[in-house]
Amino acid sequence: MAALHELSAIELARAIAGREVSSREALTHFVERVDRLDGPLNAVVTRDVEAAMAAADGADAATAHGEQTGPLHGVPMTVKDSFSTAGMRTTSGAPALADHVPTEDAAPVAAVRRAGAVVWAKTNLPIYAGDMQSYNEVFGTTSNPWDVERTPGGSSGGSAAALAARFTPLEIGSDIGGSIRLPATMSGVFGHKPSYGIVPAHGQIPGPPGTLTQADIAVAGPMARTATDLQLALDLMSGPDRWNSPAWRLELPPPRAVEVGQFRAATWFEDDACPLDPEVADALHDFVVRLEGAGCRIEHEVTPGFDLAKAAVRFHALVTAAVSGGFSAMQIEEFAAAEGDDPVAVTKQHTSMRHRQWLSHNEGRLQLRRRFETFFEHHDILLLPVMPCVAIAHDHSEPIAARVVTTQLGPRPYWEVNRWMAPAGVCFLPATVIPVTVTPSGLPVGVQIVGPYLHDRTTLAFAAAAEAVLGPCPTPPGFG
Repeated sequence: MAALHELSAIELARAIAGREVSSREALTHFVERVDRLDGPLNAVVTRDVEAAMAAADGADAATAHGEQTGPLHGVPMTVKDSFSTAGMRTTSGAPALADHVPTEDAAPVAAVRRAGAVVWAKTNLPIYAGDMQSYNEVFGTTSNPWDVERTPGGSSGGSAAALAARFTPLEIGSDIGGSIRLPATMSGVFGHKPSYGIVPAHGQIPGPPGTLTQADIAVAGPMARTATDLQLALDLMSGPDRWNSPAWRLELPPPRAVEVGQFRAATWFEDDACPLDPEVADALHDFVVRLEGAGCRIEHEVTPGFDLAKAAVRFHALVTAAVSGGFSAMQIEEFAAAEGDDPVAVTKQHTSMRHRQWLSHNEGRLQLRRRFETFFEHHDILLLPVMPCVAIAHDHSEPIAARVVTTQLGPRPYWEVNRWMAPAGVCFLPATVIPVTVTPSGLPVGVQIVGPYLHDRTTLAFAAAAEAVLGPCPTPPGFG
């Protein structure tokens, strides 16, 4: 058997069920590994080892009696600190919540616990999950295992760093502006942004603890180091939410294909709204060559009938509106007076938009979704970049919208880096990110696999087929 930290969640569950290792031994292994290696990373920020050991002992007792609670029976895992965990501190990186201990689990956490997982720690994020980097006043900065001078991404950056460093086999992330997908590529791991609405996310912060609203575009989804772990976790977490569970049931369509040569794939890697750095473009080109060599049919440079700039305008406006609930009426009034077209002014304008403006953006979104429906009549998946560059350097300057990212093609406005998040995000589509290579500069690059709405099994099946061609998830130096 491989080292415990190299096992996938499914493999570790099988080892525990087969009594090759106990849940307590597995948990002890991960705790000791974090103690030894997490110092420079600061990915794991809250622990409850005592309660987790009790849960692990309960799992081992059940195993001894031939019983299992579910497919994650006895598997230790960490969870992003925006998700409420009963009896374990949940801060969402906010000083006001530094001592907040929920009394019930967020819906995705409850789902993995029902499946037998032993949740023992929380991973870092930006305050209220609101950045592409992961730092806050409560716990400090999380660094990338591939290069500690860079961010692992955000907002699920601690989740991605913990996975890449082999501190956990499975994580729960969230994504509204790319918060699963961006950390997955920056840290070299797998992540799945589900179709909007299929994974109940009640119990996540923000909004404030106890909020019952699920924000527009925002989703919760799994992060892992294999496509099969993503599929299992999605199956466990998906279903009707608390409002619809009396009558609704979820039956996702089967994958449109399974073998790599059966998929009708297309690429959309080139767009003037967000050109790729040469090292990212080369990585994606080489990935396509390898897939085609394995028999995959790929149509190059096909768009769904609109350009990236159009999607980005709708995306930025609707995401900004969706996260504006925390501002006071006085702040909104101030933002409404903002003039100009610089990134800070535009962000303020979107934050303070009137409902009639939101309705216009929403109608524009639906028009884009209709274009995608037509596109997916002839294609099964669309391959997109995740971001135009590799993991970015730490930058905590304020305001966020005024930051500038240094890339091989020159300086870029901060929020331009997430423009490739727009098509799948604004159109509610499933998007699976897998690592495709490590560049000569020593940093990972991922690809975004986008499919039709509710066809999550198709993007995950393609991810598994591509994984079989590419090989296992890369390991950062020093974390093998």
